[in-house]
Amino acid sequence: MAYSTKQQQAILSCLEARRDTPMSAADLAAELRRLGEPVGLATVYRQTEKLAAMGRVHKINTEEGAYFQYCTHQSGEEKQDCLLLKCEACGRIAHLDCTHLQPLYRHLQNEHHFLVDHRRTLFTGLCGDCAEKERAHGEK
Repeated sequence: MAYSTKQQQAILSCLEARRDTPMSAADLAAELRRLGEPVGLATVYRQTEKLAAMGRVHKINTEEGAYFQYCTHQSGEEKQDCLLLKCEACGRIAHLDCTHLQPLYRHLQNEHHFLVDHRRTLFTGLCGDCAEKERAHGEK
């Protein structure tokens, strides 16, 4: 088991409580302060990077900067491969663990000599709710 600091636990708990909402390091530091767990911004950056490397959180790089989100695909200390789906309309990010992607990963590795990092893969599109709203709006 990896060593875990009090700051790591506070950050992880904060992200877990908001598991559907990616947070920037600045947002995390502000929320932790509000909760009475003051953690400096530099420490938040350092610890979120460590947590991402450990597979405990996802690091999502966007044009606005990096965001972090709790990884819901964890079973104890064993990390599971998953990828992220981001809705371009509402911004919601969902985790996906789907065995149907394994043949694609193998194909990319064997035929194109490209190894996919499934822990950092982000697909963008429309979630079911937003796609339905768009369909309904188009029918009017």
